[in-house]
Amino acid sequence: MITGAAVCPSPPLLARELTGQAEVLPDLRTACVGAVRRLLAAAPDLVVVVGAGPVIATWAPEDRLDLSAYAPAQPERGKSGLPLALGLGALLLEEAGYCGPRCLQAVGQAASARECLRLGASLAGLAPRVALLAVGDGTARRTATAPGHLDVRAAAFDESVLRALADGDMAALAGLEENLARELMATGRAAWQVLAGAMTGADVPGKHTSAPAAEILYADAPFGVGYLVAVLTAECLPG
Repeated sequence: MITGAAVCPSPPLLARELTGQAEVLPDLRTACVGAVRRLLAAAPDLVVVVGAGPVIATWAPEDRLDLSAYAPAQPERGKSGLPLALGLGALLLEEAGYCGPRCLQAVGQAASARECLRLGASLAGLAPRVALLAVGDGTARRTATAPGHLDVRAAAFDESVLRALADGDMAALAGLEENLARELMATGRAAWQVLAGAMTGADVPGKHTSAPAAEILYADAPFGVGYLVAVLTAECLPG
């Protein structure tokens, strides 16, 4: 069963090797590390990291992010090739001191909500106590200087995700519009819907379950990209 979940964004700057001594968005980094440590406090048997990748695929637990792809002067850290979101999730686990079993699960940006929900439900059954770390960004079109330039729909989309997480509303996450998320460059959409499936065991949007307790640790849009950090506790859900 799921013991809890954490949501973190996926900016490369979360990798300390890329920022050196510079303190870049320290509040965001602190929130992410804090969220992961709280996730681990439930003593899970397995931590599943889920994030955007080319397709739905499971990566080897020992795989690592190739930091040289983001800063050519950086040496590779062991076996490389992880998608960014999974690599950053693995780095956050390391920073929190986690050495236990992990599953690195990519979910394709083209995956439908139904596929994501079913994947989440299956991941929740991988061990007696599973913690899930969902890594991905909100929209990348919040300002004129954002990676995707300004789209007036972006702020409302990010606000809907924030509200769904704050309320523990898994049906709202399950119902996020895939095409709109793609147009707004919200890379976290699929991972959030996997989270919804893991939390509820649902394979269809709208299935009613008790809402998990939730807390938002960070919500802002530096660089015009929506970043959210949240912790959800599932102990109140039926086991």
